[in-house]
Amino acid sequence: MSTATSPVTEGPTQLPTPEPRSLGSAVSDYLARVRGGDVGSLPAVLGLVVLFIVFSILRPNTFTNAFNIANLVNQSAAVIVIAMGLVFVLLLGEIDLAAGWTAGTAAAMMGVVLTREGWAWPLAVVVCLLTGAAVGTLIGLLVARLGIPSFVVTLAAFLALQGVLLKTIGEGGTIAIRDETLLALNNNTMPVWLGWALFAVVVGVYALLSLRRAATRRAGGLQSESTAVVLAKVAVLAVLLGIVVAYLSRERSRNPLISSIKGVPEVVLLLVLLFVGLNFVLARTSFGRHVYAVGGNAEAARRAGINVNTIKLLCFIIGSTLAAVGGILLASRDNSISPTTGGAQTLLYAVGAAVIGGTSLFGGKGKILDAVLGGLVIGVIINGMGLLNQPTSVVYMVTGLVLLVAASVDALSRRRAMATGRV
Repeated sequence: MSTATSPVTEGPTQLPTPEPRSLGSAVSDYLARVRGGDVGSLPAVLGLVVLFIVFSILRPNTFTNAFNIANLVNQSAAVIVIAMGLVFVLLLGEIDLAAGWTAGTAAAMMGVVLTREGWAWPLAVVVCLLTGAAVGTLIGLLVARLGIPSFVVTLAAFLALQGVLLKTIGEGGTIAIRDETLLALNNNTMPVWLGWALFAVVVGVYALLSLRRAATRRAGGLQSESTAVVLAKVAVLAVLLGIVVAYLSRERSRNPLISSIKGVPEVVLLLVLLFVGLNFVLARTSFGRHVYAVGGNAEAARRAGINVNTIKLLCFIIGSTLAAVGGILLASRDNSISPTTGGAQTLLYAVGAAVIGGTSLFGGKGKILDAVLGGLVIGVIINGMGLLNQPTSVVYMVTGLVLLVAASVDALSRRRAMATGRV
């Protein structure tokens, strides 16, 4: 009599957890990505370093002093914020040629209710933001619902908003900004202790999130960075930011007994808040993932159940609302709004900042950090060329050349990535 043997049932095979990447392997992986076409923000970082070195050598007594560095941050702030909004639009493979004039028009509306109607500054700021959101809604509806190319729609808005701005302010007129809170936003500095407190918060939060992310990936059986790699990144960030904060905390007034000027510019706090919030939206939310999906392949995103039209509409609204924030910074910096506020060069600098920073013109690739790095690159060029007493024509040519190089790097890296299968 034969005895039937029951089959032995084995449980699911447990895959070994990958070893955390060491510092050496992390560097090797990064170099492999660069060789494969994924250069990210590397060109912008290298360009920023080279420009700092060049202008520091040519103008060692003026370019590198704390007063000029703080001034550079204030000069670049509005362009950086507008570029942050343009990142959302460029990620879709679209363009917004009206962002600069949106900034000027929204600032003019703020100036009207603030100065002529006597409204409190918080209500005036709300009017400014709502104006930007309304412009973005109109552009987004025309692009997403009617299918008109964004180049055509925003070019029309580029022309129309100039007319709105002229009508609001008047030919050759200006609207003075007298509110101390708004003027302080892009002119004053925060107390030294607050600058160091902001430094501690930024480094601490970055360290906490990086360690938590690595631990979460290890718990999920995914490849993660070792603690040494994470701590190395935190150390580099702490050293770089610490040098900047320490430098800006020095006294930079020519007459400190009469008026003391030291500390990190107040606008940096706004830039940090926008960077953290917008980076969270793009990197940690389903909306952000949908933006990348639509920019990568709109048809595939539509078939995956993503409402492409809604994503496009929201991105244009975000872009124009951030342009309005940029308009507030322009008004604060200039102490007024004029018919040239947010003019054509503001838009060109903002688009250039996003592209120079690493955001692809083809869509689907880019980060909020790109706007910050690109904005600083352009700010350094303008500031440094000014200290060299170069005419505006030379500044335009150099900026255009840098933008062309950045676009070429984008196209070449995209071609390389396609050849190596990294896209």
